[in-house]
Amino acid sequence: MKRFDDGGVMDSGSRRSLLNGKVPLRWWERVFVRISLIHDHYDQFVGYKRLSKTWLKKLLHSWVVSTSIISLGIFIYMTSQAAEKRKDTLMSMCEERARMLQDQFNVSMNHVQAISILISTFHHGKDPSAVDQRIFTRYAERTAFERPLTSGVAYAVRVLHSEREQFEKQQGWTIKRMDTIKQKPVHKDDYEPEALEPSPVQEEYAPVIFAQDTVSHVISLDLLSGKEDRENILRARVSGKGVLTAPFRLLKTNRLGVILTFVVYKMDLPSNATPNERIKATAGYIGGIFHIQSLVEKLLQQLSSKQTIAVTVLDITNQSSPISMYDSNSSTSDDGLEYVSMLNFGDPFRRHEMCCRFRENAPWPLLEIATSTGLLVIALLLGEIFHATVNRIVKVEDDCGKMMELKKRAEAADVAKSQFLATVSHEIRTPMNGVLGMLQMLMDTDLDVTQQEYVRTAQESGKALVSLINEVLDQAKIESGKLELEAVQFDPRAILDDVLSLFSGKSQEKGIELAVYISNWVPEKLVGDPGRFRQIIINLMGNSIKFTERGHIFVTVHHVEEVMDSIDVKLESSLGNTLSGYAVPERCLSWSKFRSISQDGMRNPSISSVSNLVNLIVSVEDTGEGIPLEAQPKIFTPFVQVDPSISRTHGGTGIGLSISKYLVGLMNGEIGFVSIPRVGSTFTFTAVFDSVCSKSLGSCGDLRINSQPDPLTTEFHGMVALLVDPKPVRAKVSRYHVQRLGIHIEVVPDLNYELLTLEKCGTLKFDLVLMEEDVWSTDPGSSALLVDHLTDKNHGVAPKFLLLTNSIGSSRMSDGASPARQSNPGVIMKPLRASMIAASLQRVMGSSNKASPRSGVISRLALQNLLQGRKILVVDDNDVNLRVAAGALKKYGAYVVCENSGMKAITLLRPPHHFDACFMDIQMPLMDGFEATKRIRAAERNFFSSEFQLGDVPAEDEGEAGNRHVPILAMTADVIHATHEQCMRYGMDGYVSKPFEAEQLYVEVSRFFASKRN
Repeated sequence: MKRFDDGGVMDSGSRRSLLNGKVPLRWWERVFVRISLIHDHYDQFVGYKRLSKTWLKKLLHSWVVSTSIISLGIFIYMTSQAAEKRKDTLMSMCEERARMLQDQFNVSMNHVQAISILISTFHHGKDPSAVDQRIFTRYAERTAFERPLTSGVAYAVRVLHSEREQFEKQQGWTIKRMDTIKQKPVHKDDYEPEALEPSPVQEEYAPVIFAQDTVSHVISLDLLSGKEDRENILRARVSGKGVLTAPFRLLKTNRLGVILTFVVYKMDLPSNATPNERIKATAGYIGGIFHIQSLVEKLLQQLSSKQTIAVTVLDITNQSSPISMYDSNSSTSDDGLEYVSMLNFGDPFRRHEMCCRFRENAPWPLLEIATSTGLLVIALLLGEIFHATVNRIVKVEDDCGKMMELKKRAEAADVAKSQFLATVSHEIRTPMNGVLGMLQMLMDTDLDVTQQEYVRTAQESGKALVSLINEVLDQAKIESGKLELEAVQFDPRAILDDVLSLFSGKSQEKGIELAVYISNWVPEKLVGDPGRFRQIIINLMGNSIKFTERGHIFVTVHHVEEVMDSIDVKLESSLGNTLSGYAVPERCLSWSKFRSISQDGMRNPSISSVSNLVNLIVSVEDTGEGIPLEAQPKIFTPFVQVDPSISRTHGGTGIGLSISKYLVGLMNGEIGFVSIPRVGSTFTFTAVFDSVCSKSLGSCGDLRINSQPDPLTTEFHGMVALLVDPKPVRAKVSRYHVQRLGIHIEVVPDLNYELLTLEKCGTLKFDLVLMEEDVWSTDPGSSALLVDHLTDKNHGVAPKFLLLTNSIGSSRMSDGASPARQSNPGVIMKPLRASMIAASLQRVMGSSNKASPRSGVISRLALQNLLQGRKILVVDDNDVNLRVAAGALKKYGAYVVCENSGMKAITLLRPPHHFDACFMDIQMPLMDGFEATKRIRAAERNFFSSEFQLGDVPAEDEGEAGNRHVPILAMTADVIHATHEQCMRYGMDGYVSKPFEAEQLYVEVSRFFASKRN
């Protein structure tokens, strides 16, 4: 700090005088002075003292204890979270099994009930019966798949004691009793139904007459003689519903099971029938047998995670003595974690539940231990570092007091630097939308020329920063393989017009010729990714603009077949036949190594054979510095520039060309270049797109049909123009842009030839005369004579006279140089664009005052009428973005309402409402833009469908129901194919990427208003 101290350390009085304003200081110098004063006070009252080692030990111990407690707390928290997750997993798995078991049981129960209806209809409802044992068995076997949990069904008929003898004679067997079988169980192989005892005398019997083959051994058994079956039958016929038995050992199989019983009635009963009425109408009982153990095991086999948990199914009708219906009989974890899910099998009397436990103990909390231990180790290392640092400080203070003084100053400077870096190191992309938007809003206010220049400079810097960020993000996406292309319809001519507008200012400042020519072979509409196509051209033209100081930059777009078939296209850039007259490299050398164009000029069959693909070839030609030969092999390498000084002179990161090469590859194209130092460079790439007509009409026809594109406007249709230009390539470009307006144009190389041509034209009447500025400045007298001749030829009506020039300064003319009858000729600024030519013609013809031919900027008054009367809702959780979007739309005359949440948007857009459009942010807290749009669309459908049903819609409005669909446009920074598809899937109508500009919002929303007017 030589400024403070030339001979040694400054005293306190000198430092105070600096702070009192006697000497101008920068902010970091003031920080340094204040730290020095604090150090002087410390030396004055305390002096250099050795730090207490006891205090250091206590501090270190406190640090170790506190970090240990924090690590332990983190371990406990993470362990508890893992336990909760384990508990939730057990709950979901148990609920899944319970739901599957219950659903399958309900299906089986419904089918058993359906069999009861079949028995009632075809056995008791017909005389003679249409059902016998054979028919019942066949039907039960064929429909067994509909009862996945039943092992068999049987039907028992109700027989009164007075009917027993006749019934037994009819059936040919005696009604047997069941209770003795259960008292004396036998092996299933020793079971003989014929040896059973007859059923004792009682009021009524329930012998089984029909049974499935799997349970045919129960035929002739009296179900009322068994305890469980008797209770089941009595409850079933009183309640009229299906009832279940308690789990018991089944006959013959001796396996645990339950029986589901339904009553079969002789007649239809009302729902409010009394128990006595139900008993009298009872004809029999249908029962379904369930082998619980095997059936539950079979059901669990369907789950891939069946081995994870152990399942137990219990009958808890008697809470004090629950009965186990199924047990997996496997060891379970010791953590005591259990989940119980209730089961409802349709019997209100019986209650069942499923208990689930994990088979294995929870794994060791390795992640929790590693995390907490790692944090503890880091804390201990920090403590050790702190301890060593403090000890070092103590040692330095003991060794030399002056060294401590210097150390403190250095630390103070380091703190100041860290604070400064922390202030400027913040998130850039998030506030850039607000910065650029507010600058644009500031530009729309009344500013003087100096202020406008300042704001414009800030805008350009912000846009350059955004461009840099986008390039870096694109490079990151390329390296991760996540960069994808979208497929939408676009106009390649509109894309090139936009790019020309972007670089027109720089080209005019440098005075270089900038032009675009698109062949008539190129279709009007293509299907592809217009944003990435535009990005490639911008990258190539941006490099040309940076390295070109004289001459021209010429962009051409042709069809590959046209280039291969036409010699004129190949030789267009030959010496002397260029846009500006400067020499350029041979353009055909830039695509000589393309695989899609073979060495002999033949077509690549892999592309040309596909009729619905359009293969474009785009060339960007400049007369700049050229690329040194030694740097050409690495020109497409990321972050590599020809010379390190280039980044300081022209800026840039050196990744634009590498990104362009990757994008060209995604478009199934190739990129190449030819460059000669101090002559110029030509970059050429191909890109394959889908044709619109192939998708809609099936075929585009022959590409060799050179049809003129449709005129952009009919205002100038039928007009005839005369162009004076000695350079064929430049004349070709001018003809291309003028013909886009529907104007017929004649081209002559010079004024003398033009005067001779007039004599031969006969009655041809010229409405416009377009002349290059260099022709005008060379021979103004002949130009004036030309206008006079045309005026006489037009019966005294002077044609409109326009000059084509590269810069405003070069187009200024003295009054004496003007034609006799055209004292103030119009000026069309290059680069030529159809919209710029139309605006200039409108001005000189007096048909419109909407635009200035020099800038092409629409007046503020005209802007305010574009969205006049439109009410637009903007939804964004960021206040700055809300203000930017609202200001941009208000500039076009819209009435804007701002909200910061999706819930409020739903409320405002609930029909009926008066909003014409809505801009919706996608990422918002609580409810994102997708969910909000989904609910808005649902509300629209419900409202308008109810209106039509009730007849509340007037007849004249029925045809405009589609207009009630409010356009919702997403505001997002994600423009890939998947996000675009997601926007469309949730009912959005388009999207605008951030950071956005006012024109983007207007262009996107005006599409819907234009379609409504049409």
